[in-house]
Amino acid sequence: MSVVPERIDSLNSQEAYSPERRTALVLIGVGTAGAYHAGVLRALHEAGVKLDVVAGRGIGAVGALFAAIDGTSTLWSEKGVWRSDGVRRFYEWCLTLRIAAAAVAVSLAVVVVPLVAVAAGLIVYPIDFAAHMMGLGGASGLVGVYLQLVQDLFAPGGFPTWLPRIVVLVLGGAVIAVVVAGVRSVGRRRRRGPVWWRAALAPLSTTAVVDHCWRVLWDLLRGAAHVRRPPAPDLAQRYVELLVENIGQPGFRELLIVAHDLDAQRDLVFALMAETRRRDLIRRASTEAADARRAEVIDLAGVARAHLADAIAGALAVPVATEPHLLTFAPDAYWRGETHRVCDRPSSLLRILEELAAVGVEQAVVVSAAPEGGGPHQLAAGRLDGRGRIGEFLQSSEAASISDLMLAAHPGLPRLFAIRPAHNPIGPFDFGGGFDDRSDRRQPLVELMTRGYEDAFYQFVEPVVGASGERVGMGGA
Repeated sequence: MSVVPERIDSLNSQEAYSPERRTALVLIGVGTAGAYHAGVLRALHEAGVKLDVVAGRGIGAVGALFAAIDGTSTLWSEKGVWRSDGVRRFYEWCLTLRIAAAAVAVSLAVVVVPLVAVAAGLIVYPIDFAAHMMGLGGASGLVGVYLQLVQDLFAPGGFPTWLPRIVVLVLGGAVIAVVVAGVRSVGRRRRRGPVWWRAALAPLSTTAVVDHCWRVLWDLLRGAAHVRRPPAPDLAQRYVELLVENIGQPGFRELLIVAHDLDAQRDLVFALMAETRRRDLIRRASTEAADARRAEVIDLAGVARAHLADAIAGALAVPVATEPHLLTFAPDAYWRGETHRVCDRPSSLLRILEELAAVGVEQAVVVSAAPEGGGPHQLAAGRLDGRGRIGEFLQSSEAASISDLMLAAHPGLPRLFAIRPAHNPIGPFDFGGGFDDRSDRRQPLVELMTRGYEDAFYQFVEPVVGASGERVGMGGA
């Protein structure tokens, strides 16, 4: 296995990089990784690094979406994607779970009220005793008022009558809300299993992050015009038309997004390439291979332009943690009008690089917010919250997939350059920031963006681009 150290030694070496080669930027990750991507994109933009293709999976699809039309400044600006207040609502708990949790909390509070009324005597009697000792009142004062209040509350028409009714009404309303959500979740696809599992929806929601993405993109495209935002499929078509008309111009780049089709059990490749490379997406030597490519590749430059909205929604759908996005193919497409469930696949980096190699990419810059594994004496406290536990697994899985790729030889893949943080205490779903055990302080999301900016310069721009001894082409990131 002598190829392993050779592979590692060639990573991020200035001898391997050339601005004259066809270069791709690959953004991967979930949730807050998008803030790290924004910082990296800002550094590459300021350094004037030439990029021919931008690719992404997960939240990286959003960064690729803006980078393809020279809109990366929108990612880090004050009113852009990652500095606005709407970020805190990304991947929030689904409405059904919040209603159920609120109903349980209200029911428990109602049940605790009588106990609180009784426990109040532990405070009233000492206060009355102290007041009596000071000559300010006697047992007929504060204690008398308390006894009368308790007697009224526990009268036949008081707590014993109303508390059970309130609990039943609250829990009954929550059950109705859960049932309605289960019925509405049937949607365009049938589901198998017991009826009661219809109410067990995925815990997190992608509604806020998908809507925020298209809202910011519309603000970028419409400029100063006060025009109502069109639906996502229509906006996706306008975006594709803009990119098709300007692809190859400074600031405009080819786009590639990868998501996973749960029903077909294969990855879907959403690609918008220059006219000279569109044939390379599907063309294969045999008829069987060509059919397989038609099942996987969606050419956004053709009639499937509206599927860009499906690509973003599918990439932002986290496996198991969120409901998969439902993608309905056209009747004349390979899947003949079927509706498939689409979501992200954290370990799809290798597939992305294979697709980039197929369209002539010679070198790729891989950006991930998942830090490299540390050594002894670097353990951090495990997460107890639900989103924190999900995020820990996703981040660890992504870090392992990158390590596996770097340690193995894959002939034909582009030369790889990695930009990753040495330490990242902010989990994928910590949109309000994360606590860092090493520095014993809380780090906001904007600090992760700053770390991405610095890592891009220290890991790639200065040691690789700067040391290559060649002039970097214009085109910005």
